[in-house]
Amino acid sequence: MIRREFLTLLGGAVVAWPLAARAQQATQVVGLLTAINLPDWATNAIRAGLGETGYAEGRNLAIIARSAEGHFDRLPALAADLVNRNVAVILATSSPVPARAAKAATSTIPVVFAYGGDPVADGLVDSLNRPGGNVTGATFIGVALIAKRMEMLHQLVPEVRDVALLVNPRGTLAEQQIAEARAAAQNLGQNLHVINTTSEAELDAAFVNMIQLKLGAFVVSTDPFFGFFARDRLATLSRRYKIPGVYNGSDEIVSGGLISYGPTKADTWRQAAIYVGRILKGEKPPDLPVMQPAKFEMVINLKTARELGLTIPPTLLGLADEVIE
Repeated sequence: MIRREFLTLLGGAVVAWPLAARAQQATQVVGLLTAINLPDWATNAIRAGLGETGYAEGRNLAIIARSAEGHFDRLPALAADLVNRNVAVILATSSPVPARAAKAATSTIPVVFAYGGDPVADGLVDSLNRPGGNVTGATFIGVALIAKRMEMLHQLVPEVRDVALLVNPRGTLAEQQIAEARAAAQNLGQNLHVINTTSEAELDAAFVNMIQLKLGAFVVSTDPFFGFFARDRLATLSRRYKIPGVYNGSDEIVSGGLISYGPTKADTWRQAAIYVGRILKGEKPPDLPVMQPAKFEMVINLKTARELGLTIPPTLLGLADEVIE
């Protein structure tokens, strides 16, 4: 995780990126704008992508990192601070909000995003193939994976007919995912219950609601709220109420979730960092199509399965890319 050496600035956190003390040796300066403090896998992926294009901190690169620490209202000021520091590129990650803040703050400094969502619907680019303007990046769009996750859920608990889809109604992908989930539920003979949650308090209420409705399982829709902000709470509630669920990514399973299927998030962050390096070398955002996921993985947490009283079918175990004991 980004080292926790914080100073108060503009109502947000100034994050001390490792090796920042050697910034005087750098020839390029990149701004990193995040809604939260990034986990290790994300920072490692950023370094790897930059390394693939020949950039390393302390040698020819400095990174000025700004985190809103979950306070989204701080992002415009943090983005403005990076613009005032005249960084060469802004890498905005963890949700569409940092990228929107960066885009609003500058029309000249290139902005590269990394998150899970639809950047066209989120107002970041004109199209995936022709981004336009000063913004491009990498995304994992998870709409088409809902049916796959519901099929996995059916294999896990074939006796369950009433299932929940956890949705953040504020997300731009919500309606698409609901439509796909309803079609998949009909094909699988399931009754789908859409449960909206936009905060951890509502997430607690959602599980109480699932118990009252006697829902036997749930699928998590693709949204930064579930993947970043409520990840740990979601896994905790699943184990507390003994309701199994299918998640989007491996970090949710490391946090105690049962099973996930989705794009390799670290690869999305790496691809975005490669774009940062290419822009530093002279390429322009409008010429760089938005990168979409090329790697997918299934991760299973057997410890959680035992806690939930479940036996993972051998067919799923055989397909898993990683099994957590």
